Amino acid sequence: MKKLQSLLIATALTATSSTVLAAQSSESKSPYLYGVGVAVKKEIYKGYSSRTVPLPLIGYRGEKLNVFGPFVSYKVTNVDDLSISVQLSPRFQGFDDSDSDIFEGMDKRKDSLDAGLGLDYKQGDWQFQLSSLFDVLGNSKGYELKSGVSYTQRYGPVFIKPSASLSYLDSKHVDYYYGVKMNEINEFRSVYEGDSALNTTAGLSIATPIFFGGMTRATLEYTWYDDPITDSPIVEEDTSLSFGVFFTKHF
Repeated sequence: MKKLQSLLIATALTATSSTVLAAQSSESKSPYLYGVGVAVKKEIYKGYSSRTVPLPLIGYRGEKLNVFGPFVSYKVTNVDDLSISVQLSPRFQGFDDSDSDIFEGMDKRKDSLDAGLGLDYKQGDWQFQLSSLFDVLGNSKGYELKSGVSYTQRYGPVFIKPSASLSYLDSKHVDYYYGVKMNEINEFRSVYEGDSALNTTAGLSIATPIFFGGMTRATLEYTWYDDPITDSPIVEEDTSLSFGVFFTKHF
């Protein structure tokens, strides 16, 4: 559940940025947003089934400061089409033994808080992004490096944006969330020490401002997980498909 909630918020945050949000913001003087969202995702852990979760959304978009739910970014510099921002992002990736039978007898893995830098470059309808986020609470003591590219095409009032991204997770992060310690082994789990992983995601989003005076957005993402994650004895899938629908509107 927690990991799906993070997906919902992250997807909604993406919906409030780039060309789509710029188009919506141009129609309103208010920097404040509100809305609702719902998403469905298949987890890769053993014992997890597909879940459907609704989520209320609220945010603020200023010239430098952007807030959407618990996600915060502040633009520190902007040169032509290139911007650099400081980012703060919670990581809802924790679990305990109540989430699945496979976690029974395992130590709780805690949610955490990531902070780092993001780089955004726009060239016409293309957008390139780089980010580096570190666990500032020291739960996993790991970090994530992510790169992404997207292309936004407008057809009248409809925005279509395919995207692709790579996510590098260091060995400390993978070991914390997917590893199995010596004191956690049983007949279903052997000791497993996670190594660094490189995951790949392809996505597609469709957005339009024609409904109810706000922005409606549908997203579809497919992620391929690297071997150091899928080889874990608590993981049973090597890919994950997620779908979400979100509606946001200015106050």
